[in-house]
Order: sequence, then C-alpha cells, then structure tokens
Amino acid sequence: MPETRPRRRVSTIAARRASVVLVSLAALLASGLVASSSGDLKNQISARQSQISAQRSAAAALQSRIAAESSQIAQTSDGIATARARLDALQADLFARIAQLRTVQTELIVARNRLVDLENRLLAASQALATNLRAVYEDGQPNLMTAILNAHGFADLLEQVDFMQRIGRQDADIVGFTKAARTQVLHETIRLGVLEGRDRTLTDDVLSERNQVATLQAALVSQQISELAARANSRSRLSTVDSTLGSLQSQLSSLRSELAAAEARAAEQAQQTAAEVNQSVGGIAIDTSGMVQPPPGAPAAVREMIAAGNAIATLPYIWGGGHGSFQAAGYDCSGSVSYVLAAAGLLSAPEVSGDFESYGDPGPGQWVTIYASDGHVWMEIAGWRFDTVALAEGGTRWSQGGGEFAGFVVRHPPGL
Repeated sequence: MPETRPRRRVSTIAARRASVVLVSLAALLASGLVASSSGDLKNQISARQSQISAQRSAAAALQSRIAAESSQIAQTSDGIATARARLDALQADLFARIAQLRTVQTELIVARNRLVDLENRLLAASQALATNLRAVYEDGQPNLMTAILNAHGFADLLEQVDFMQRIGRQDADIVGFTKAARTQVLHETIRLGVLEGRDRTLTDDVLSERNQVATLQAALVSQQISELAARANSRSRLSTVDSTLGSLQSQLSSLRSELAAAEARAAEQAQQTAAEVNQSVGGIAIDTSGMVQPPPGAPAAVREMIAAGNAIATLPYIWGGGHGSFQAAGYDCSGSVSYVLAAAGLLSAPEVSGDFESYGDPGPGQWVTIYASDGHVWMEIAGWRFDTVALAEGGTRWSQGGGEFAGFVVRHPPGL
C-alpha cells in the first residue's frame, strides 16, 4: 500500500507558478527548434563522415593498387634490363661470329684463287710436258751417244749433257710441286669450306636467338608501357579521390563549426530558460536540458535510474500512484522510488514505504541511498535528492540538499 503520512502542502500560487514555468520549459524543449537544427547538422556531419570514410577506403585501395602496379612495373623493368643485357651479349657474339665468318670466307677465297692458279700452272706444266713428249716422239729420244756425236768439242758436250739433266729434273720438279701444291690447296679448301659451314650455322643460331630476345624485349617494353598507363590512371583516380576527400573534410569542419555554434546558442537559451525556472521554482539546480545528467563514470544502473527519474520528475503526486502499475499519470513517494529502482532492474514490483526499511543492504551507498520509514520514503542518486516532498516544494522531484533523516532507515541497492 502507499505511504500513510499526509503529503506536505504548498501554496497554490507557488505550485501553479512552478507548473506554468516547467510546462513552458518543456514546451520550449519539445518544440525541437534548436534540437532540429542540431539534429540536421549532426545528420549532415554523419553523412560527411560516412562519405569521408568511403573516400578513405577508396584511396587506400587505390594506393594499394598503385603499389602493386609499381611492383609489377619494377619486375617488368628488371626483365627488360635482363633482356637488354642478354641482347647486348648476343649482339656482340653475333658481331664476333660475323667477323670470324668473313675472315674464313676471305681465306677461302684466297685458297680458291690459289687453287685456280695452281691448276693453271699444272695445266701449263702438263702442256709443256706433252710438247716435250711429242718432240721426243717425233725427233727421237736424245741420248748420250747422240750428244757426243753432235758435240763441237768437249765443252759443248758437257753443256749439252748438263742441259739434258736440268731439263729432266726441272720437268720432274714442276710436275711434283704442282701436284703436291694442288693437293694441299684442295685439302685447305675443303677445311675452309667446313669452317664456313660451321660458322654460318653458328651465326644463324646467334642471329635467331638475338631475334627471339629482341622480340621478348619488345613485348616487355609494350607490357611496361601498358602498366605505366594503368598506374598513371590509378594515380589520376587517387588524385581525384584526394581532392574529393579534402573537399569533404572542409565541409565536415564547416559543419562542425556550425554545430558548435548551434549548441552554444542552444546552451545559452537553455541557461536563460533555466534561470527563469530557477527564479520561479526556488532556485532548484537543473541542467541546460531541464533534466538531471549522470556524472562521468556513473554505473549503467545509476544512469538508468536518473533517466527514469527524469521521466516522472514533474508528474503530479497521486496517492497510490505507481502501485497498480508502473505506468501511471502520477506517483506517490513509494511509487516514485519503486519506478526508479525497477527501471534499473533493481525491483520487480512496486513496494510501499515500510517495505523499503528492509530493502537491499544496510547503510548509505556509494551512488544510491534510500531513506525509508513506515510513512514516507525518498532517495539520493549521485548526489541528487529524489523526493515527492521536493516536488511539492519546487515542482520537480529533483533537488539538491534538504530531505528528512530523523526516524528513517538507511538502505542502499547492493553494489551501489
């Protein structure tokens, strides 16, 4: 059941004045003029932040792609350098092979010319021998007796004999030299021909390999050109993304400045309204939004209790309110305390004032302290007094200071 002690009375004029001012404050806050402006700016800021995040992701992806393309270009450049070095080596080898081939061909031409000359000399010697043979056949073979009979003295005889011997030796030497030289030149010609064939084959092989390497180098250069174009395109896109990102960041900075200005104006208006309320309801300290705010570091349960207290802070005192259901048009003292505790999950059903004398743990709590008696109950939350007596005094259950202590049992929720 609700508390049995009568609720304290206040002057009708003061209560009405407090109600009018609080209703005006609530209407101002509920009008949403400032909140709407701040909300629009926050939505725009959130949109810009999302766009910036997307642009940054795109920039990171492009930077990663450019790095990969640069790595591929470096690999292609290495391949081109290797191909160029190989091509230079093959070209040098080709030049050496061509020079060697030309030398062999020159030697072969000289040998062939020499062979022709020898063959001509052999032909001439053969013709001379044939002529001598015909002369011998026709005139008879000169012999020593003929030479003696035909000689005009001993000196002429010696001369004819010596001439005959020299002619014979000369003919034999010419024929033998010509045949030997012809054989040597023929062998040299055959050897040079083999060398020419081998060198020509090696030259053709080097030329073929050089052409293959040149084709590979051309393909690598074409690939590098394509890769450079792709990287240039990626860099152009990155530049565009960076430009867009800079514009979005500038817009975000401008929107934040507008939001700060709007919040400053809202704070100033709220302070002015709060000052009017304070003057009208006896100087109750409330924050710029008209509600109590949890202090930094407050536990979640404390924040939930303060939010619940804000929800019913100015609802009227109704004897028995909040006992049939947590949802009511007004609340008495135990109904108010029950509502706040239940919002934080610390109470499952409404209790009357006397029940709170055994609620939770004994003594004051760090964040929450309950003062209970058989006729009344109130509580302190994070230094704020939450009490229907404060509602009667100032139009809101929240206040700082005051409260009844004598004859009350002090309890607190476990852990708070």
